[in-house]
Amino acid sequence: MLNKVIIMGRLTADPELRQTPNGVSTCQFNVAVDRNYSGQNGERQTDFITVVAWRQTAEFVSRFFSKGKMIIVEGCLRTRTYDDKRYPEVKHYVTEVYADNVMFGETKAASMASGNSAPQQFAQPQYGNTGNYVQQSQPPVQNNAQEAISVGDMEEFEEVVSDQKVPF
Repeated sequence: MLNKVIIMGRLTADPELRQTPNGVSTCQFNVAVDRNYSGQNGERQTDFITVVAWRQTAEFVSRFFSKGKMIIVEGCLRTRTYDDKRYPEVKHYVTEVYADNVMFGETKAASMASGNSAPQQFAQPQYGNTGNYVQQSQPPVQNNAQEAISVGDMEEFEEVVSDQKVPF
């Protein structure tokens, strides 16, 4: 059996971290995901998908993400039902993505250019056997092509005229 979901979109509101009575962190948020096709009027339709994160993943999302940030969520799809106490004959159906892994969907520069406040550092949760995650920084992005060309000395390189002389 396979139950795997990967979505990428923008948060519709700031995520709010909550605690269960047992002290377990949880966070529920909605992600706006554009569909791949346009409607009859030429506009893309958007789905608003509810995501639930637990423990370290919930703490990570509440700390580094805010409304409008691009987010990538990897997880599984879950459904549940509940009865309305006011109307016993009404049954509600809920479909949610339970997040296993959450990542940034854009660079710090892109986030700042779009007017969103960027996080202090980039991190992706990497889980070990203990359930703890380790934050890793991503290398800075070079925006200036001329700066990338001027770095280093080209005299030590030799021009390869034919593919037959390539040593590897």
